[in-house]
Amino acid sequence: MPVARPRPYTVALTGGVAAGKSAVARRFAALGVPVLDADAAARAVVQTGQPALAEIAAAFGPEAIAADGSLDRGWMRRRVFADVGERRRLEAIVHPRVRAWIEARLDEVRAPYALLDIPLLVETWPAYAWVDRVLLVDAPAALRRARLMQRDRSDAADAQRLLDAQASDAARRQRADDVLDNSGGEPALEAAVAALHAHYRLLAAAAER
Repeated sequence: MPVARPRPYTVALTGGVAAGKSAVARRFAALGVPVLDADAAARAVVQTGQPALAEIAAAFGPEAIAADGSLDRGWMRRRVFADVGERRRLEAIVHPRVRAWIEARLDEVRAPYALLDIPLLVETWPAYAWVDRVLLVDAPAALRRARLMQRDRSDAADAQRLLDAQASDAARRQRADDVLDNSGGEPALEAAVAALHAHYRLLAAAAER
C-alpha cells in the first residue's frame, strides 16, 4: 500500500490592509513558490451553483443574489461591514469552505514549501494552527492609511475605519514567526523576500529529515 505523501512545508502569509501583502506574494511566486490565495478561494466557493451560495441566500435573503444569479458582493459588503454579528454569520458559511479549498490544493503541491496568502489569518485562528510558520507583512499604520486613501480615493476617516475593522497590529505581531517591514522601497522588498525564500527552503529541507 503506497504511503501518503506529507504536505509541503507551509508558510502562512498575512498582513493588515495596505501593508503590501499582495506585492510580497507576487515576489514569492516569481521565485517559483506555489501561492494559494484565500481571497481566490473565497471567490471560488461562492460561485453560481456552489452550495455556499444557496446557504448565503437562505441566511441573508434573496437580496444577496444578483440578477445574473451570482453573489451580489456590493450588497453583501454593505450588509456585513458595520454589523459584527452578520459578518460572523457570513464567515461561518464561507471560511470552512475556504480552508477545505486550500487544503485540497496544498495536497497537490510538489515544491519544497508553499505560501498560503491568508489576509484574515489572525481573525480565523486557530483554524490554521497547522501551518509551519507565519510571515507577517507589516508597515506603519500611517503609511497604510495613506496607501488606502490613494488606492481607494477615500478620506482619512474612511481609511481608518477599514484599518480598525481588522485585527490589531499587536495581535498580528504576536502570531507571527517572521515580520517583513514593507515601509521601504522596491530594492529592500526584493532583498527581504529573497532572504526569506532561502530561509524557508532550509527550514523545509530540515523538516523532511
